[in-house]
Amino acid sequence: MKPEIKILIADDHPIFRAGLRQVIERDTLIKVVAEADNGQAALDCLPGSGASIALLDVDMPLLDGFQVTQAIREKRLPVQVIILTMHKDERFLNAALDLGVKGYLVKDSAATEVINCIRAVNEGGEFVSPQLTSLLLKRSRGAASLLEQKPGLESLSPTERRVLQLVGQYKTSKEIAELLCLSVRTIEFHRAKICEKLELKGAHALVKFAVEHQSKL
Repeated sequence: MKPEIKILIADDHPIFRAGLRQVIERDTLIKVVAEADNGQAALDCLPGSGASIALLDVDMPLLDGFQVTQAIREKRLPVQVIILTMHKDERFLNAALDLGVKGYLVKDSAATEVINCIRAVNEGGEFVSPQLTSLLLKRSRGAASLLEQKPGLESLSPTERRVLQLVGQYKTSKEIAELLCLSVRTIEFHRAKICEKLELKGAHALVKFAVEHQSKL
């Protein structure tokens, strides 16, 4: 028998949380082990909850869903994130994907979509609400266009790519080093190699490039 998929739900609307719990637990392999009505409470209870997936609203008191996601990454918690929100616009979807969330659902998603998303993320995959497919295609086309402009992107190693993404989030070399468990000196070396491969010159060229193209990296 497959092990249970343990979920934390964080949303500041108790009626919505209760309904979502009912939907999720129709699948006998999925169990809601914790609930929170704000982002800080979610972050506080995650480590001891046993949850492997956090289902987060974006708009919550104290910490929003994106801030909780960032904190999960910084604390290196073994938890994947699914965003469940009313926001269907490109800005929110890109922000979520840039933070490394594995699932993005809109709140009017069908029950089957919620279950399918949880299963996909649990198995190491990704899932975005089908109604947002056009935004995903736009993001993909943007990445392809950037690759044409900067073919050197293809030669970046996985670590260099991650460093570039974090630079685009205004992270310092020290912060990136802590996140990736590397030395500051190693991060500075990676930054120099990225600049060389992308032919970026000037003190702030790397940051400018990474910030401008963050959603395409």
